[in-house]
Amino acid sequence: MSVVQGLRELPPSCSDLKLALLLGERALYVNGDLQTARRWYDTAYRQAESCGDPPALARAALGLSGIWVQEQRTSAESEMVRARQRHALSLIDPCSSIALRLRTRMRGEQDYRGGEHAGTLRLLAQARGSGDGLALAEALSLAHHCLLGPEHGALRLELAGELIGHAAITERRGDLLMGLLWRTVDLYLAADPHAERCLAELRRLLDEHAHLAIGYVVSAIDVMLTIRSGRFDEAEAQAGACFERGVAAGDLDATGWYGGHLGAILWYKGRAGELVPALTDLVSSPTLSPIDNSYLAGLALATAVAGDRRQAAGQLARLRGRDLGELPSSSTWLFSLYCAVETAHLLQDADTAVQAYALLSPYARLPVIGSLGVVCFGSVCHSLGMAALTMGDLDLAVEHLRTAVHDNLALGHWPAATLSRCRLGQALALRDGTHDQDALREQSLAAHEARELGMVLPDGPGATAEVPAGRAAAAQGPCRIRRHGRHWQVELGGRVVLVEHSVGMAHLATLVANPGREILAADLAADLAAGTKGPREGESAQPVLDDLARDTYRQRLNHLQAEIDELESMNDLERAAALRLEREWLVAELAAATGIGGRARPFTGSEERARIAVGKAIRRALTRVSAVDQTIGEELRATVQMGVRCCYRPRLAR
Repeated sequence: MSVVQGLRELPPSCSDLKLALLLGERALYVNGDLQTARRWYDTAYRQAESCGDPPALARAALGLSGIWVQEQRTSAESEMVRARQRHALSLIDPCSSIALRLRTRMRGEQDYRGGEHAGTLRLLAQARGSGDGLALAEALSLAHHCLLGPEHGALRLELAGELIGHAAITERRGDLLMGLLWRTVDLYLAADPHAERCLAELRRLLDEHAHLAIGYVVSAIDVMLTIRSGRFDEAEAQAGACFERGVAAGDLDATGWYGGHLGAILWYKGRAGELVPALTDLVSSPTLSPIDNSYLAGLALATAVAGDRRQAAGQLARLRGRDLGELPSSSTWLFSLYCAVETAHLLQDADTAVQAYALLSPYARLPVIGSLGVVCFGSVCHSLGMAALTMGDLDLAVEHLRTAVHDNLALGHWPAATLSRCRLGQALALRDGTHDQDALREQSLAAHEARELGMVLPDGPGATAEVPAGRAAAAQGPCRIRRHGRHWQVELGGRVVLVEHSVGMAHLATLVANPGREILAADLAADLAAGTKGPREGESAQPVLDDLARDTYRQRLNHLQAEIDELESMNDLERAAALRLEREWLVAELAAATGIGGRARPFTGSEERARIAVGKAIRRALTRVSAVDQTIGEELRATVQMGVRCCYRPRLAR
C-alpha cells in the first residue's frame, strides 16, 4: 500500500492531518530531512489526537522515531516519544500492520540501548510472515542497526541484500537507498576490496535525487577515505563541509562525527593531546548513544599522549569498568579497544593489554572502523601487535605488526601503514638490537613515509617530540582562523580548537588574515573585511556567509514563513512561535553577513563608538577561546592590538 493510498483512508474531515502525514513521510523517506520530518510528525500526532484517529496517531508516533535508532538522545526526548508510541499502540488493533511496525520499532530501540538484538530478530521473523512490505523493510533496517558489532558481519550483509531486493516491493526509494548504504558500510567494515563499487552505485542514485540523511553518511565515508590516503588538509576541509551536511539533515551525530574526523587527523599528525578539551566536553554530551564508549576511550588516549598519566589511568579505568569484556558490542567497539590498547602501551599497563588482546584476537583481519564508516584506524592486527608489545611478547608483536603493515597497504590506508611500520621497526629493534638491519630498514622507511604524509611518528627515528599540553611556547607562530558553519576553527602553534561563532570571532578572523596590518575599528564594524581589507584568496579567514550559505538561508526563510503562516492558520501558536525563533536567528545571521540590501553595513556612530563596540566583541571572543584553550587565548591576547586601529602582530616561533 502506497503512502498516498494510506492517507486517502483517513477521515476526510482531517485534511490537515493527511497533509502533515504526507509531508512527514516525504521528508523522512524521500528527502531524508530528519529535522523537517520530526516537525511534521509532531504536528500530525497532535492533529490525530484532536481528530480522534488512532491509526493516524500510530503512524505519526512511528514516524517520530526517524530512520535511524536513537534519534532522540536526551532522556526527555526519548521518553516522550516512547510514551507517545505506547499510547498509540494501546489504541489500535494489535493485529494490524501499523501495530507490528510500531512494536518492531519500539523493540529495536530497546535492543539497541541494551546492546541486544534477539527481540528485534524475533519481530523480523514475524514481519517476514506478515506479508506486509513496509513492516518487513523497516524490520530489516532496524535489525541491521542492532547488529553493528564486528561479530555479525555475515548476517548484516544478508539483511542488507534482502532489504535491497525488498525495496522493489515497497516502492519506497528510501528503502533502496538504505539497503545500499548498509551494504556499502558492511563491505568497508569487512575490508572488502570492492566496497568502492557499492559506494559508486549509491552515489549515482543520490545524484538523481538527494537524500540528506544518507548523503551525509556518504560524505562522512568520503572524509574517512581521504584520511586513509594521507591528504590531511583536504580531509579537514571535507570534514567541515560534512559537518554542515549533517546539521542540514538534522542528524544529531554531526558534532560527534566531526570530532571523530578531526581526531583521526590529529592522531596521525602526532597531535592527539590537543583533543583533551574537546573530548572532555563530548564525553558527557547527552546526545551520545548510550552504548558508545568511543569518546571516553579517545579521552583516555588523548590524555596519555598529552603526558597526563594520572588522568589517562583514571579514564582507562573508567572505560574498563570491572571487566573490559563487558563493553557492549557496537559500531564503535573496535575503536574503543584500539584506544584502550594504545593508552595501555603509553602507561605500560600489561593487564589491560592482555584483556584487549584476548578480545580482539577473533577479529584480526578486520579494520578498526568507527560507526558507519566515519573513521578508520587500520588493521586490528596493529592493536594486537601493540598489545603484545606491551605484554612483552616481542615475537608475537613482530608477527602481528608485520601483518598490520600488509593489511593496511591493502586497505590503501597509508598513515596506518606508516604507523604500523614504525612500530614494527621498534619491535624488531627491541627483539634483535638497535643495529638490526631489518629494524633499521623499517624505521628508515617509516620516517620517509611520515615526512611525505606530514605525520609525526612516536618514539622513533623521524619522530618529533610532542610538546606537552599547556606549554606557552607551543602556541607561538602565526595563527589561522577558519569558519565552519556556526563555529570557528583556531589553529596556533600546532594546537587546534573550535569556538562558537560570534561577531568578535569574525573580527579576529579578519585581523589574523592580515598580520601586521592596522585596520580601523570602524572598518571592522562595517564588515569591510569582505572588501579590500578582508582576507585574500587562500588565506585562513572566511566570509561570515558565502553565496551558497546565503542562498540556502534565504530559501529556508521562505520555507519557514510558509510553515509559520500555515501553523497560525491552524491556531497552532506554540509551534509557530518555535519556528519564528528559528526565522529570527536566520535573519540575524543574514544581517550580520551582508547588511541591508546585500551591501556592507555602515556603522552608525563615531570612531570612538566603533572602538568600544569592536573592543568589547574581540575581548568576549578571546574569553571564549581561553575557555577552550588557555594557551591559545593568552597568546592571542598578547598579539592582538585593540583601539581605534586594530592589528594582529604574531610573535615569531622560537
